[in-house]
Amino acid sequence: MSLGETRFKVRKKKLGTYPYISVILSITLALFVIGVFGALVIYSKELERIVRENVKIQVYLNTQISDTQRNQIEKGLASKPYLGDGKDAITFVSKDQAAKQFIEETGEDFKNFLGENPLRDAYLVRIKEGFHDSENLKKIKTEIEQIGGVFQVHYIENVIDSINQNLTKIGLVLVGLVVLLLLVVMLLINNTLRLALFSQRFLIRSMQLVGARNWFIQKPFLYRASLHGFVAGILASTLLIALISFATQRVADLALIQNNNRLLLLLAFLIALGMLVAFLSTYRAVSKYLKLSLDELY
Repeated sequence: MSLGETRFKVRKKKLGTYPYISVILSITLALFVIGVFGALVIYSKELERIVRENVKIQVYLNTQISDTQRNQIEKGLASKPYLGDGKDAITFVSKDQAAKQFIEETGEDFKNFLGENPLRDAYLVRIKEGFHDSENLKKIKTEIEQIGGVFQVHYIENVIDSINQNLTKIGLVLVGLVVLLLLVVMLLINNTLRLALFSQRFLIRSMQLVGARNWFIQKPFLYRASLHGFVAGILASTLLIALISFATQRVADLALIQNNNRLLLLLAFLIALGMLVAFLSTYRAVSKYLKLSLDELY
């Protein structure tokens, strides 16, 4: 061998080499994209829950009402099946509190020129999510107005209808996008692993020629694929946690709609998805190469 040949010697890859890094990175990026959209769905559901929890009706009381009668009204409201959960499901607002809040918000003291406080004592009643449709709200309004001592029941009908329609549309769009993206990601991971295993098709045939059974041949490939899916899931989860932490630092209000339990389930789902798709894709690819003839392998 001459000096020039030695100097410019090219290092060749071994037959059947497997692109570990590119496979793990491809699966990681695919899972990360799924994680981002999954986190968006979680945040949107939490936002929907908060919005729906703040759907309240205002129960105005008669001006001349005793404390005993007011307490009976409160107990009656507390026993209703449509009452929301939590201690603050019923909140009493006196007319003096309402006047003070109005003055603070508007800067105008209407009592100076009216000479009295025209507002009424009221209860703010939070309604369960299952009773937010127009028909149920109208029934609730009619039922409460028939209680003795109740002057009027009020809620903003158009706003509640708009909330129901918009939140439903947003939820369907996000879920549809996630399902579509999930299918695309599964195909992407499948194709990545098939291309990676293409370089090892002759190695698989060599193992067949020495008498190895199919399961004995498949087992190391499936183990490696599951391991790569696990590592990719961990990396994708780490990237997603870093992104959420960065976003929360930038937008402090995101912490109000953050559900850590659901986010942990999402991270576990990413790891399981990475392992499952890698396992199944590898199983299909190896099974295919086991059935091909030598001419078809070329």
